[in-house]
Amino acid sequence: MKLSKNKLGVSLWAALTVCACGGNSAIANSTAAPAAPPAKTTFNWTSTPPLIAPQPDPNQTIFGVKDPSVVYANGKYHVFLTTAGSAGWGLGYTSFDKWSNASAAKIVTLDKSPMGPGYRAAPQVFYFAPQKTWYLVYQGGDPLYSTSKDISDPMSWSAPKPFFPVIPDIIKAPQGHGWLDFWVICDDKKCYMFGTDDNGRLLRSETDTAQFPNGFRNTVAVMTEKRDDVFEASNTYKIANTNTYITLVEAIGPKGRYFRIWKSNSLDGVWEPFSSAPMNAFATADNVEQIWSEGISHGEMVRTNADQTMTIDPCRPLEYLFQGNDPKVRVDDYIKIPYRLGVITAKGENPVSALCR
Repeated sequence: MKLSKNKLGVSLWAALTVCACGGNSAIANSTAAPAAPPAKTTFNWTSTPPLIAPQPDPNQTIFGVKDPSVVYANGKYHVFLTTAGSAGWGLGYTSFDKWSNASAAKIVTLDKSPMGPGYRAAPQVFYFAPQKTWYLVYQGGDPLYSTSKDISDPMSWSAPKPFFPVIPDIIKAPQGHGWLDFWVICDDKKCYMFGTDDNGRLLRSETDTAQFPNGFRNTVAVMTEKRDDVFEASNTYKIANTNTYITLVEAIGPKGRYFRIWKSNSLDGVWEPFSSAPMNAFATADNVEQIWSEGISHGEMVRTNADQTMTIDPCRPLEYLFQGNDPKVRVDDYIKIPYRLGVITAKGENPVSALCR
């Protein structure tokens, strides 16, 4: 939720030229098959205007709405978000049938639900199919969760429960710098929780899927770079009909916040850059047309499924719900940044769409 440059901007793919040389023919007399076109190795986007903005609150001034999590279920988009206001950080919920109706949809604060008031931020929502239960993961200092059987009822969320009975040593000072922006994704055997520390580390914990939400352990750093290059707001997805996973992490650059992208063949595997752009960039102020914000910050992919596998379809244009802020507005306190929510849509081919089968 908060802002260098290394040399990772190298090409990830080389074009392959296939030569069809027959029997005793000399190469000069052979007919070469056409070279396969190189795979698209970068991303380009176009942006909507701001779609979700703060709404009047009788109890406080809301400066911004941020950190969105979105699922599409029962004919509606369900968006959970952080409200940044004069009374502090909280969570809100809104729903609508199409993006053009988002701005008119009411935002309901969740402090009146059994979740209660207090510091709540950076939600992630998903349907945990083995239990037929909705989970809302969020930060309250340490990772917390609430559950519901009806995502459309904002008053149905349970009181917060912690994922960890004891905070792992890797998080504590002096070796740790805390943790934030928690993200859960599961495969058939395990559920993994990723998080960042605003200091260059991507962290991962694990538990057995059958034990979820209990039993998280083995908290390790799976990526360590400079502070601004792996900052916060990680989000991880499985690409449908492949063995490929992607992870996005927010970084801070000269033009504001932006996202970098890595890939792996498993959730506990090694993460490798998945864009040939400088800093393996995913979405930046430079590759988004009609950009209205200072960079691209904390967000989530719009998925066609809502479950714990976090699967995206590479055969559909990628859509990413993000937080942005007017670069002309300067404030004296982070909580006062006037964040709004918009959607960027991928243009043309990219490394993810190249995996469409």
